[in-house]
Amino acid sequence: MAYRRFIALGDSMTEGMSDEIRDGNYRGWADRVAEVMSSSWPDFTYANLAIRGKLVGQVVAEQIPLAIPHIQGSSTLVSFHAGANDVIRPKYDAERTIEIYNDGVERLRSTGATLMLFCVLEDSGATTRAARIWKERFQAFNENVRNQAEISGSILFDPNNDDFWRDPRFIDADRLHLNSEGHRRVAQAVLSRFELPHDPTWRDRLPPADPISVLEKISINLRWFWNFAIPWLGRRLRGRSSGDGRTAKYPTPIDFKTRS
Repeated sequence: MAYRRFIALGDSMTEGMSDEIRDGNYRGWADRVAEVMSSSWPDFTYANLAIRGKLVGQVVAEQIPLAIPHIQGSSTLVSFHAGANDVIRPKYDAERTIEIYNDGVERLRSTGATLMLFCVLEDSGATTRAARIWKERFQAFNENVRNQAEISGSILFDPNNDDFWRDPRFIDADRLHLNSEGHRRVAQAVLSRFELPHDPTWRDRLPPADPISVLEKISINLRWFWNFAIPWLGRRLRGRSSGDGRTAKYPTPIDFKTRS
């Protein structure tokens, strides 16, 4: 089925961090998908309202009302990826987060739009205490996403079905966001679902990584702590978010052929 419009909602993953920069913005998997859709489907337009750092309540309260006037029933494809920022917070309220997430899905479903929902990778392969907490929390969160996809008839993307996603080389140096290859692979997964031009090798594993020394590992860990962990902790202490003061890169539907 050809769609006339694609509206992307969510946080940093959908905004495109930390993909390559184009026209002053992160490109991201959604832009990559929209580029192909705009070349494949007539009269196609694209909007991306996602902003980094947003909690699920902010996505539902701020982005969905802006999206609804531009939804034209089932000919509009809407991606909704929110809640991961809530799950990784120290004071995560699972019941409240899931309640708000489900409300967002219902509000979008009621417009008649075709929805795309996303699970989060549960097992990164790490064995730290933080990784175990991450896995436990996201297993419960993802189970709800899967249930909502079934109830609402949404298209579901679940990276937990493919082991190759556990390769840390798809993740940026901040150890949180996808890098360019990660975004490219997500885009190929989405395009393949819609039978649009895509790289058929998107599920292939990367070649074995070169070994690194203990000193190199220590250096990488120190750089990560200084460049990413400390700023993140600083924002938490000040009650700030990386998305504060930022606006969506494509807040209203545009002809994306001119941007590709």
